[in-house]
Amino acid sequence: MRLSIVDISTVPEGSTRHDALMNSIELAKYAEKLGYTRIWVAEHHGARFIAGRAPEVLIAAIAANTSTIRVGSGSVLLNHYSVFKVAEVFCTLNELYPGRIDLGAGRATTGPVTDFALQQDRSKQFRSDSNQQILELVSWLDNKFPSNHPFSQAPIYTIESKPHLHLLGSSPWSASAAAELGLSYVFAGFINQAGAAKIIESYRKNFKPSDEKTGIKSPALILAVHVVCADTEEEASRQLAPVTLMYKNLSLGKLDAVLPDPDGAIKELGGAPTIEKYVPGSCVPPKFIGGTLDSVREQLENIASDFGVQEIMIQDMITDHKARLRSYELMATLIG
Repeated sequence: MRLSIVDISTVPEGSTRHDALMNSIELAKYAEKLGYTRIWVAEHHGARFIAGRAPEVLIAAIAANTSTIRVGSGSVLLNHYSVFKVAEVFCTLNELYPGRIDLGAGRATTGPVTDFALQQDRSKQFRSDSNQQILELVSWLDNKFPSNHPFSQAPIYTIESKPHLHLLGSSPWSASAAAELGLSYVFAGFINQAGAAKIIESYRKNFKPSDEKTGIKSPALILAVHVVCADTEEEASRQLAPVTLMYKNLSLGKLDAVLPDPDGAIKELGGAPTIEKYVPGSCVPPKFIGGTLDSVREQLENIASDFGVQEIMIQDMITDHKARLRSYELMATLIG
């Protein structure tokens, strides 16, 4: 299978944002050496423990320090920005690093205050909504607007070197939009486990091939899951403790909580988390996949088979950087 990475640039307690971003660059260089297909960086706002808030900037830094691995956004939050500006930024990145840039587009709310701070102001005629935003992005990248569209006569000579466009999501809307426009689709299985099978099937069933430059001829799906691989089951459970604590804090409204090291997280949790294993045939991926290489191999192979995917994208929130590199080193043996 093909394996890829989506990195959110975790800032553990006692570390700095600079450290987190440098770790992301180091991970990208190591992932390229190990044979991973792509590494994407995320856009999160307002979280103390996440440094990944400006994917366009980090993409440039990672691409400058690598030479073959694809680099992209997972995702840029299109609902907050000018679509034209996003298109120009990613075309510029692809001009700097030809043929290596992925534009992963999605949508998300980041909280009422942050949403308001991020939001651009558009006229009522061009009020932002998800369908209009993704259709406009496709139109810019294809250099093709409907004749009656106000942008049909716009100068488009700056939109030339095209990134590869993917639509990211975990909802029926994202699957529907990707299918309607003939786009590659990345489903966030670590967000919506229960809906994964139905939403993915709807993408495949309703997919319409596209003749445009941004489109594809047949469904192209990447499934994103959260994975920690270690030399022992006990160590995998230990490394899953910080992210388990993070979700517990979020459920309690503790948005400014720090992200401790594994032992500190285990202390706060009152014990190491139990690792849930994927049940073959269930098509319900666990929130966190963890274990030894043999265990992770079996689970990922079953998931790939059950969902009919050839590429899996891995997210993690391992706070021990050496353990993180080891996790990806172990999983690299699955790449084929």
